[in-house]
Amino acid sequence: MMTRNFSTIPFIIVITLISMPLMVMYGFLILDTFTDAPAGELWPDRFTLKHWRFLYDFSEVGNVWVATFNSLTLAVSMAVIVLSVSSTAAYAISRLHLPFRRFFLAGILVMHAFPAVTLLIGTFFVLNFSGLYNTMIGVILVKASLLLPFGIWIMKGFYDTVPWEIEMAGVQDGASRFTVWRRLILPQVKPGLVALGVFAFLDGWGEYLLPSILAPGSDMQVLSIFLNDLIAAERVGYDFNLFKSVGVFYTLPVVVLFVIFQNRLMNIFGGGTKG
Repeated sequence: MMTRNFSTIPFIIVITLISMPLMVMYGFLILDTFTDAPAGELWPDRFTLKHWRFLYDFSEVGNVWVATFNSLTLAVSMAVIVLSVSSTAAYAISRLHLPFRRFFLAGILVMHAFPAVTLLIGTFFVLNFSGLYNTMIGVILVKASLLLPFGIWIMKGFYDTVPWEIEMAGVQDGASRFTVWRRLILPQVKPGLVALGVFAFLDGWGEYLLPSILAPGSDMQVLSIFLNDLIAAERVGYDFNLFKSVGVFYTLPVVVLFVIFQNRLMNIFGGGTKG
């Protein structure tokens, strides 16, 4: 045990040295949000909270809480839709003898291979025809549909690792297929559900392209667009410390979720990939 622990020390030292520039960069980023430096100086000499005024002063940069609510709506909706559809569709693919099953699995991989930017023109026409253009609902549906192939494939891998004996025992006891899935199978794939839910939430939270193109209205503004508009607004006077503060505010939920669920996130690639 002692030898194995000592054998990881060189690896830890190398990773620490490689990560040091990033840690210094993030340290200065956070420091700049709470301090001011004299003109022409690099090192700050006074503490201030004025760079966080965007939390209560909406006259200069707009209402950040509206953008936060929109981002939260997009992220939570993503997690709910992706989890609901992926958990049921993947179970059917994994457990039921569906016709053209392998063809459907291959289609899922092909759909996941297309970048979102290549589908924007067709997506625009569909949303415009259906009346969902420039609405948050349209963005949510498009974003969720683009992530569903990934979610279905990952959850299928987790279902494939669940022994058939657990399911057959429930069926022999008289439980319906839905009851067996809900009460016996879902608890077995809980790590995959948690990891996929967090991944879907973060994917929706960080989305910029689809809201900016498919919902350009100001009332649909999310935090990523708010951050982009902030640096482009001439009235702000290119206050980069304010820009950094908004960036830190935008990053906080991501950091919190990663700290809480970091072990579960590593499990998202732990499911099998049997066809």
